[in-house]
Amino acid sequence: MKADPKADAAAAAPAGSKKKLIIMIVAAILVLGAGVGGGWYFSQSSAAHGEEAPTKETRKKKKKDPAAKPEYVPIEAFTVNLQPENGEQYLQVQFTLQVQGAEQATMVKDNMAMVRNRVLLLLSSKKASDINTVEGKRQLASEIQAAVTEPFEKQGDEQEVSDVLFTSFIIQ
Repeated sequence: MKADPKADAAAAAPAGSKKKLIIMIVAAILVLGAGVGGGWYFSQSSAAHGEEAPTKETRKKKKKDPAAKPEYVPIEAFTVNLQPENGEQYLQVQFTLQVQGAEQATMVKDNMAMVRNRVLLLLSSKKASDINTVEGKRQLASEIQAAVTEPFEKQGDEQEVSDVLFTSFIIQ
């Protein structure tokens, strides 16, 4: 008996369409894999060329501009009670912050309430004997600098305060 060519073609059609479907799925997977692989490659190559996402350290490095002119931010006078030793003692102090550039000066001025709060808490924790020597004043200046340098926002950048310059310092 002779085989029916139409029946053979009908039976072969589903097998051929399954092969085409498998080929299309494999091709789609390869294209998708190539896209993901290319994206990964380019993200890695940009990191290798120094274009990584800025970390805290890289942000600090970028901010420091050696050509930036130092700015001076005067801070109003503080009068605080010192920790008692021999009766009541007071400290009246006024100082100026040296910061790196106008951007830093603006940031400190915009957050002056936080700056004054930090310094007030620091000053009122001192004893007169701790700060009446030159070394004590230097230590106090470095503590003020550390307090003001802390970021004003969570996960924010630190301020670039390079020096604390006393303009008035009276202990009574």
